[in-house]
Amino acid sequence: METVRYYERQGLLAKPPRSASGYRLFPSDAARRLRFIRRARELGFSLKEIRELLSLRVSRRTTSADIRTRAEAKIVDIEAKIKSLESMEKTLRKLTRVCDGCSPVAQCPILESLDGEDM
Repeated sequence: METVRYYERQGLLAKPPRSASGYRLFPSDAARRLRFIRRARELGFSLKEIRELLSLRVSRRTTSADIRTRAEAKIVDIEAKIKSLESMEKTLRKLTRVCDGCSPVAQCPILESLDGEDM
């Protein structure tokens, strides 16, 4: 339930009205919107990007090409993240190969490398 409140604070979901007894009364489309938000998050879209997608969804001037452009931009972003992660993995594998795990911590090649200017 805290996630729902968070999305409300972020402007992704409207605050529902309350019953006389104080219970929150969610409109029928709230579940659909929550699924949309959850799925978009799973695909790597930020909250800002999700807000933009939701806005595009209700705009009469939006075309499917506009949405495709956003999805293609997200693909480029994901590819850049993958390259960055692969680089980090390569560096960490290299560092763990040079560490025998038996040296005193003060002589740990991994920690020394992190202290250094180059990696």
